Amino acid sequence: MKPEEPTHGGSTAAEYFTDYLDFFRSSVVESVTALPEAEHRTTRLPSGWTPIELLSHLLHMEERWFVWGFLGEQVEQPWGDWQDGEPGTHWSVDDHTTLPDLVDRLQAVGERTRAILRETALSTRGQVGERFEGDPPDLQWICFHVLQEYARHAGHLDIAAELATPTEESR
Repeated sequence: MKPEEPTHGGSTAAEYFTDYLDFFRSSVVESVTALPEAEHRTTRLPSGWTPIELLSHLLHMEERWFVWGFLGEQVEQPWGDWQDGEPGTHWSVDDHTTLPDLVDRLQAVGERTRAILRETALSTRGQVGERFEGDPPDLQWICFHVLQEYARHAGHLDIAAELATPTEESR
């Protein structure tokens, strides 16, 4: 079932961010899980990423910004979405990682983000540490950044899903 876009009116900025992050998270999960299983690890694009790799990228990206960056907490593999943990390389998911594993991890990261947004003013600056040196961004900037990354990649996934499951008219 396709997630519904959040309604407007009456919410705080933090609630809007929470609602839209939930919406995009759900949209991405729905798009990937709706694909035939063989398509999860199949690329349809010249850049070479697969739907399961995109899902992994988004969960690591969100964790990098909110937990590792904003909170300044250690995370096990902040760059675990990249091949050999090296930022800037191709996204990667090992053969033992399953789609349900990634969905569960994404939901846990989403829970963490929701808690941060419930408990913290948007004007609060992130922690100086491994992720941010010098002048860390505030929570509002991080929310905008993560939201635009979700929106952009959800659009990419829509295209990949369309290429993976052509309509009758396109055959």
